[in-house]
Amino acid sequence: MNILVVVPTYNERENLPLLAAGVLKHDGVRMLVVDDDSPDGTGAIADQLAREHPGRVEVMHRTGIRGLGRSYVDGLLHALKEGTADFICQMDADLSHNPDYLPELVGAAATYDLVIGSRYLKGVSVVNWPLHRIILSALGNRYIRLITNLATSDCTSGFRCWRREALSRLPIAGMVSDGYAFLVEMLYNAKTLGLRIGEVPIIFVERRQGQSKLSSTVLLESLVMPWRLVFRGSNS
Repeated sequence: MNILVVVPTYNERENLPLLAAGVLKHDGVRMLVVDDDSPDGTGAIADQLAREHPGRVEVMHRTGIRGLGRSYVDGLLHALKEGTADFICQMDADLSHNPDYLPELVGAAATYDLVIGSRYLKGVSVVNWPLHRIILSALGNRYIRLITNLATSDCTSGFRCWRREALSRLPIAGMVSDGYAFLVEMLYNAKTLGLRIGEVPIIFVERRQGQSKLSSTVLLESLVMPWRLVFRGSNS
């Protein structure tokens, strides 16, 4: 199998080498690092990894409007245009997503079009989060499911594996949201298209290095996006 892992980065110079080591230990797995013009030199670290692992690490340097959603749009479109990967995965660069779960996600993609690494499939599987963050995330997922009628237990997880042909059906270029809202938008589009969506349990570990990208703007967009999706669907 040919597996491509798309990893957006912004100020992740300490974490990226560790993540790459974990990802590349799996046979048949490659990485596309989409660096958002990180001021801490993450892009240079990614370039060094590409030189050390030719054919297995590729780097895309983005400029202009920053954001997780914009990075994923560019990275996923590039992965689809390349056209060689059987499975395309998404994961965070901050080591909160353990690369050891990749074989399990890809294995489940033999049955599903999209597989999500879920923090909430078996209770709450989160390490090093304060209680208020757990409550916020759990209530946020319940809020999203209530409005959108999604059945997925973890709608905002960024650890995902897509079958390439399924991902190619999504209107990726037309997505305008960012942060967690982008992840919800992708999931909702997958459901609308009738794609088979599955989940596997993971243990999520809060970042060890750097700062969280969570902001009030990201949270506000996450509150508004489910309503946008529903209203857009009712008017289409």
